Amino acid sequence: MAKKSSVFFFIVFIVAALIVSLSALKEAAEEEEEGGDGRRPGFQTRWPFLVKKWERKTTVKTENGEVSTVRISDGIANGWYHIEFITLEPNSVFLPVLLQADMVFYVHTGSGRISWTDDDETKKVELRRGDIYRLKPGTLFYIESSLEMERQKLRIHALFANAETDLHEPAATGPYTSIRNLILGFDRIVLEAAFGVSGKPIEELVSSPDPGAIVHGFSNEKKTTVVVFEFMKAILGSSSIFQSQNNKKKTKTYNVFSHDPDFENCNGWSTIVSKKRLHALKDLDVSVFMVNLTKGSMMGPHWNPRATELGICLSGPGIVRVVCSSAANANAKQTGCKNMRFYVEEGDVFAVPRFHPMAQMAFNNHSFVFMGFSTSSKKNHPQYLAGKASVLRTLPRDVVAVSFGASNETMDLVLDKQEEAIILDCTSCAEEELRIMTEEIEKAKEEARKKKEEEEIKREEEETKRAEEEEAKKEEAARQKEAKEREEQEKEEAEREKQEERKREQEAKRAEEEEAARQKEAKEREEQEKEEAAREKQEEERKREEEEEEEEEAMKEEEEAARRAEEEAARRAKEEAEREKQETRRAEEEEAREEEEERQREAKERAEEEARQREAKKQEEQQRREAAEEEERRWAEEEEARKEEEAMQREAKKREEAARQQEEEMQQQQQHEGGGGWGGDHPGKEWGRRILKT
Repeated sequence: MAKKSSVFFFIVFIVAALIVSLSALKEAAEEEEEGGDGRRPGFQTRWPFLVKKWERKTTVKTENGEVSTVRISDGIANGWYHIEFITLEPNSVFLPVLLQADMVFYVHTGSGRISWTDDDETKKVELRRGDIYRLKPGTLFYIESSLEMERQKLRIHALFANAETDLHEPAATGPYTSIRNLILGFDRIVLEAAFGVSGKPIEELVSSPDPGAIVHGFSNEKKTTVVVFEFMKAILGSSSIFQSQNNKKKTKTYNVFSHDPDFENCNGWSTIVSKKRLHALKDLDVSVFMVNLTKGSMMGPHWNPRATELGICLSGPGIVRVVCSSAANANAKQTGCKNMRFYVEEGDVFAVPRFHPMAQMAFNNHSFVFMGFSTSSKKNHPQYLAGKASVLRTLPRDVVAVSFGASNETMDLVLDKQEEAIILDCTSCAEEELRIMTEEIEKAKEEARKKKEEEEIKREEEETKRAEEEEAKKEEAARQKEAKEREEQEKEEAEREKQEERKREQEAKRAEEEEAARQKEAKEREEQEKEEAAREKQEEERKREEEEEEEEEAMKEEEEAARRAEEEAARRAKEEAEREKQETRRAEEEEAREEEEERQREAKERAEEEARQREAKKQEEQQRREAAEEEERRWAEEEEARKEEEAMQREAKKREEAARQQEEEMQQQQQHEGGGGWGGDHPGKEWGRRILKT
């Protein structure tokens, strides 16, 4: 009893720890940057060939159903596979399309019928859960879902491949094309000539609105119009899939639940459907596998030597562990491959390339069921590393011991102790792997945080250094400006001195010119006086000659000459005084001009100083405004982050509610079907709905 209690508390402790780690995993998912292939951000330790359910691309969506696609790589150049998930509501029809690639499909839930043309024959297959079948390129097919009491949706998982090349995804034209697009691409005149009808029937075909790829099922009372019947008859001939059901041939599918599995023990079962079991897979190197791991079990470590596995989680969650080759690990940065563990849940798609050892593990509180497609150009036999089916048991024991650097006794103990094969007991292995993955994510977060802090410190140092450099530049600019101002001032002083020197030279020249003018005037005056003296002498001689007769006239002339001399002297004195007055006035004006220039220079210096002070004040005000804007921006970012966090919490609650409803729906289905390993309550049900939706 005590032992059972201890186990129970241990399980409760593990579940609680996993629930607590949910927040850490979500934060890690949010911090991871978006990948080059456009996927949503995920864990830093994420397996590169994993596509989560919410990453599917929806190509068709109506009220009657939807189609979503996944494009997944196997790590090979141009190595992409195309998988589609077709979901039909009860009593719905996936309208006819022309298949342009091989289609291998698995029926996940629900029931219905698929009808197609093949070699001038119309065939049909009744579909139910677990059926597997294949359609070839060139097939024209459509799908109908049944109207069941449980009103369960018909869900089909399909792989589209090129059988004639390398099994990778179809060409750019897509895996199939609707008959509407095939026909209505022609002009009306071509359609009239092709079908032999004109007028209203062709007009109805061309102008009718597109009903969409998935429509509501046809009732028995609904009649097909003549033009549509003729239209399909012209396309398909006498074996039209829209003719009487009596012309149809039934074909058998392979149902994984109607046959015994390839391997089964208390830890689960597995089966592989190849061309040997399903004739329709002939000439196509694709097989379908399904694995059902019970609680706390593991698909033993193994690898595929020739095939890539494309897995789809049907019921989970579970953990997948993948090991890369030593060469890939050594060049992880170039190849993007390293040893990884990743978490998958219902709807996730994952690929494991060949030569990559892998192991799938179920949690202690839930079974792990997954199916998928195995691709290979040759026969592929999975190679197991442990248990009775271990490939190491076929090698010489001493060679294996040397490979591990261990003794033969140790290798005997390691290789021979496990009595089970293929599917092994592995209690709490998934929980331990998830714990390690959580620790790795926490470690990556811590390293990212430290790196971010270091970058922040480095950025602050760079900003400080940049600020110091800016300050030094400003000081240098101020010094250069001051030096330039001093240089300009010195130039102005030199220019003023030069102007004053020129002015002094001009004044000296003017003085010399005035002195020369005075000397010339004096000389002219002297010559004039000499001439006057000569004239006076002549006049005296004439007077003497005329004597008395001209004495009176001579006296008058002397008086007149004296008067003129006095006037001339007065005139010269007046001119001299006027010239001295002008020189005095010019000196006063020059002094006043110099004083005015000095006042203007001082006013200019004061204006420049005030401008510098205003600029400094403006810069200080700008810095304060930028600091306020930065604070407001930081507050807005914090507010936005808080709103995003609240939105994520609301979204998480919505996803939790959707998961709970889906779990209840699956539980009802499982109770109705009674299938082993698919239903029933389990201790971790609540945790399974909440774990890692990101």
